[in-house]
Amino acid sequence: MPGNEQYPGAKRRPGSKKGPTKGSGGQRRKGLEGKGPTPRAENRVGHPKARAKARAESRAAQPTRAKQLEKIKRRFDVPKGHEILCGRNAVAEAAYASVPITRVFMAVSAQSDERLGAVVRRAALLGAPVLETTKLDLDALTDSAAHQGVAIEVPAYEYTTARDLLERARALGRTPLLVALDQVTDPHNLGAVLRSAGAFGADGVIVPERRSVGVNATVWKVSAGAAARVRVARETNLVRALEQLKKEGCFVVGLDGSASTAVEDLTLADSPLVLVTGAEGAGLSRLVRETCDVLASVPISRSVESLNAAVATGISLYEVDRRRRRAADAGS
Repeated sequence: MPGNEQYPGAKRRPGSKKGPTKGSGGQRRKGLEGKGPTPRAENRVGHPKARAKARAESRAAQPTRAKQLEKIKRRFDVPKGHEILCGRNAVAEAAYASVPITRVFMAVSAQSDERLGAVVRRAALLGAPVLETTKLDLDALTDSAAHQGVAIEVPAYEYTTARDLLERARALGRTPLLVALDQVTDPHNLGAVLRSAGAFGADGVIVPERRSVGVNATVWKVSAGAAARVRVARETNLVRALEQLKKEGCFVVGLDGSASTAVEDLTLADSPLVLVTGAEGAGLSRLVRETCDVLASVPISRSVESLNAAVATGISLYEVDRRRRRAADAGS
């Protein structure tokens, strides 16, 4: 009768693997077999530690950036003592100042910038090769400085002596004006002092061999080319050099923030003069201080403890130059 039919139920498809098997002992023995020890986490596929291990091995297989840059730098074989100057303004100033250029490295075109054109022309005049490089090459050569796509190689700086600076100034008919730096180790300060020395008519800068910065790539760049125009003397003993200059008729003025005499009141400004600046904070060393004929200060606000070497020297050179100009105008 309708409604009394029985549902036949699910029917197994032909070829299905499921179904009764003959016996069960084999299956039970297989199920009891062990799968061995559990693998360590870093050896399990898909485990976070396994992925971290794979990334670490990949990084180890590839050279780090530092190693890559060092390898590139060795390829260019920059001689010991030579400096790499970079930045468009710095290399252009060096070219304008007739700095001896050994090689030029460029990762940009010189056609779009007159400064670069001046560098290329200077290199051609000197017979120095102009090498096309990549920015990565320049990163390696400049120790990742802001090179702006150009760098030049210059030979090791040739220092002179304090006596040579004095004799050269007198040979030119000038009243000598020298700057001496006592234990100034920051290249930015030396570069800025050279720039001020060039701006206010100083005849040279004296630095000691020990505990003092020399002329390096940073100094070249900060000086904006003044390092090529203002000579730097390097002395083994600064006190001895100052004493020799005193015997030659120079007055030695030490800059000291606690001195009662202000730089603008110096009566010795129109005499052969050596301005001595100490390091910021430490100031002049004891022996250098005792060697000075006069100690002078740059008046500043009480809210400021001190000026750094470059600023104090620049202000002092300006005051000396101003007094000398005024004396020259009065005498004419």
